[in-house]
Amino acid sequence: MAKSQKPKQDMGTGSVKKLLLQLAVPAVVAQIINLLYNIVDRIYIGHIPDIGASALTGVGLFMPILMLINAFAMMAGAGGAPRAAIAMGQNDKDTAEKIIGNCFSVLVGSAVVLTVLFYITAPTLLRLFGASDVTLPYGVSYARIYILGSIFVLVVMGMNPFITTQGFAQISMLTTVIGAVINIILDPILIFGLKMGVNGAATATVLSQAVSAIWIIRFLTGKKTILRLKPANMKLIPSIILPCLALGISTFVMLSTESILSISFTSSLSRYGGDLAVGAMTIITSVSQLITMPLSGICQGGQPIISFNFGARKNDRVKETFFTQFFTCVIYAGLFWLAIMVVPGVFAGIFTSNKDLVGYTEWALRIYMAGIFSTGFQLACQQSFMALSQAKVSLLLACLRKIILLIPLIFILPHFFDNKVFAVFLAEPVSDILAAAITTFIFLTRFNKILEEGPKNGAKKN
Repeated sequence: MAKSQKPKQDMGTGSVKKLLLQLAVPAVVAQIINLLYNIVDRIYIGHIPDIGASALTGVGLFMPILMLINAFAMMAGAGGAPRAAIAMGQNDKDTAEKIIGNCFSVLVGSAVVLTVLFYITAPTLLRLFGASDVTLPYGVSYARIYILGSIFVLVVMGMNPFITTQGFAQISMLTTVIGAVINIILDPILIFGLKMGVNGAATATVLSQAVSAIWIIRFLTGKKTILRLKPANMKLIPSIILPCLALGISTFVMLSTESILSISFTSSLSRYGGDLAVGAMTIITSVSQLITMPLSGICQGGQPIISFNFGARKNDRVKETFFTQFFTCVIYAGLFWLAIMVVPGVFAGIFTSNKDLVGYTEWALRIYMAGIFSTGFQLACQQSFMALSQAKVSLLLACLRKIILLIPLIFILPHFFDNKVFAVFLAEPVSDILAAAITTFIFLTRFNKILEEGPKNGAKKN
């Protein structure tokens, strides 16, 4: 068993709060910047003269495909990174490096299959998602360019967690900073300067992701990394990759069901409210990422600390990390909820200058986000199950909010309200609050037992 070098931050000693701050701040910044990949394009597209509202709606209909691409990336990244951190906590560097190599192979293989599949089926899928004759051309143009660059998206999203889990939070942050800056610079040049419109937005995103992917591969194959990406470790080994995918399946379900969820919302809203309601949903989806992505960044900062110390059987540090992370998430979610309730129009106005769309979105945001304060509870507990390598319960809870609660409610509630669009949006806060309450209860009742049992591979307590 090979001993690992010391990480950038020593996960097993020192102040937990300081360590969490050192890891979480860059992770949050990275998530916020990563958010720019998704919303900067929409901001520019939404302000294209004459066609902005229609183009924004068309691009928004690509969201289910984008979510599926992200889901495959994070199944490898979110499943492999905690297991690599646990192996590091047990001083098993060889296994940790095999995990990285195997996950990289899965990402490349997934990219090939997804590129071919989605490129061919994009027009048909966008029609199924609710595209009209007006919005379909914009959606197809954006989708096909983005899909051709999906290999870069998979590498960035799937491999960056392995940088964070080693303690190199600032390097991980730079991955997204570099790409986002390039994207922000290229967007206005390609969209307006070269008059490429929607095609320019997609091209800018692909080019920026390509640079980020190169940055990640150079770091993980260089001298500064602790766990190195090596060709010798890229041959798939079932005993290595299957536990990673089993753990990552809950994140896959969470993200892939976002795709089903997006389809459910857009099809119902298209039926009851037309293109205006679908356009509002595109903006709402972007606004909701302003809360979920920073919360994910906080949890990404906590994940390597929880996983490493769980592997090292330092349970007091695991508990302290979780509760610090938990209260931070709850406070942030509460403040964001307050801002949405007070000034929803400010958020809507970021994405479009169309007064009708702003007014409609302002009304819809208050309904959709009414239970968003509970997201802090939900994500803190859900992501901690992942950090503790609890694959089964994590998968169950990933299914709970969206598959068991939210998607059925989208179709059930309109039967009980005269205002059908209101009923569709109401499904979100109802499912948010119920899922958060159940997830928090299950986590707090199982937490001590999980710590007492320790990692399933039987690490000895220090």
